[in-house]
Amino acid sequence: MRNNQSIDDILQQLIENGVNKIKVAVTDIDGVLRGKIISFDKFKSIAEKGFGFCNVLFGWDSGDIAYDNAAYTGWHTGYPDATATIDISTFRKIPWENELPFFLADFGGTEGNGNTHFLCPRTLLRSISSQAKEAGFLPYFSQEFEWFNFVRDENSLRDRRLKTLEPLSAGMFGYSILRASQNSAFFQDIFDFLTRFGIPIEALHTETGPGVYEAAIMFSEINEAADRAVLFKSSVKEIAHRHGILATFMAKYNEQLPGCSGHIHQSLWSPDGKKNLFWGKHSDKGISSIMESYIAGQLHCLPHILPFYAPTVNSYKRLVEGAWAPTTLTWGIDNRTTALRVLCGGEKSTRLETRVVGSDSNPYLAMAACLASGLYGIKNKLHLGIPATTGSGYSDTINGTLPKNLWEATQAMKASQLAKELFGETFINHFAATREWEWRQFAKAVTDWELNRYMEII
Repeated sequence: MRNNQSIDDILQQLIENGVNKIKVAVTDIDGVLRGKIISFDKFKSIAEKGFGFCNVLFGWDSGDIAYDNAAYTGWHTGYPDATATIDISTFRKIPWENELPFFLADFGGTEGNGNTHFLCPRTLLRSISSQAKEAGFLPYFSQEFEWFNFVRDENSLRDRRLKTLEPLSAGMFGYSILRASQNSAFFQDIFDFLTRFGIPIEALHTETGPGVYEAAIMFSEINEAADRAVLFKSSVKEIAHRHGILATFMAKYNEQLPGCSGHIHQSLWSPDGKKNLFWGKHSDKGISSIMESYIAGQLHCLPHILPFYAPTVNSYKRLVEGAWAPTTLTWGIDNRTTALRVLCGGEKSTRLETRVVGSDSNPYLAMAACLASGLYGIKNKLHLGIPATTGSGYSDTINGTLPKNLWEATQAMKASQLAKELFGETFINHFAATREWEWRQFAKAVTDWELNRYMEII
């Protein structure tokens, strides 16, 4: 949802509605929304010039623990403010918070110690999408999410007894009308509230696994699509809380169950939005040469930038054989076992689905990676020499496999000149440092698996 009103028009509307407070939010490196509620008078004073936001936003992890390996900010800089700029076009009202006005912001200037805009995921995506438009392409994207829902138990959450949480529904029952009806109030609120919040849902259903839902968000221009995806995850958690439910977008909740995907659908259109440049009317596969080079670019770049799609330690527990997630560098026509799935539905719907992406991804970074690597293939006229996989993609290893864990993937990205060419050395160095930090936190943790395996026997 892009709001085309001017600042003056929006301010006048807010005055007429008697608004006295507004929520604003920015997104950190993990795709987590961080924000605050401010007074209307404060909003008026910052709507055009921006406002100060502590740059620790890019100096700590999802648990608010400060990195010790980041050059941009840290104890050595004193954590100064950076200037966040409100994007007026993101104006929404939150229906489950009494129509509270809401705006997204990002970082586009040089403030404090370093260039914040080089590290801001939302700004990075806007930069990549600008490159696409300069090349004569209008990118349309959408993301779909799977996630687990549990009966919320504050005692279990407080005591970190997360494995004792009860799934919202029992059994493996994908596309279940029954299970959706049994939790109808929550199910309907997701669909209705999000649509009113400017996140139109194309489809919502249960997925295979206890308490699992899947939602497909309606496609839009890439920057809007990423905004919708980020807001979707946060909104679902907020709506779930109001129903006594905990929603999690972990990539892999339980090793016995399928993981949670965040597949990204994408296509490139003519600048006027009238022609799908991926459709190959006269091609035997139904795809254009532009799409073939785009696919070749993604396959070529994927091992260099996997943390953009799989950013956590847990991400790689999902990328295992036979679990509806890819493990090989493959593509196929309507094949759900490959890394890239081509959908040839005609002029309006021909598109690429990147299936590597997990639900734990930062949508700004995942979409930036999809687009940048696809554009790389087009720019360099890469030939799609890898044949389409028929049958199981898990056994088609001739073109390579994906890195096995976050450390391996991060080291490949950190050493890659290609990754730095796509996203800039400053961003890659910082992002790699944050992923190395994430791995270090995991490496020193004593897990339940270790206790169960070694406590008595060793």
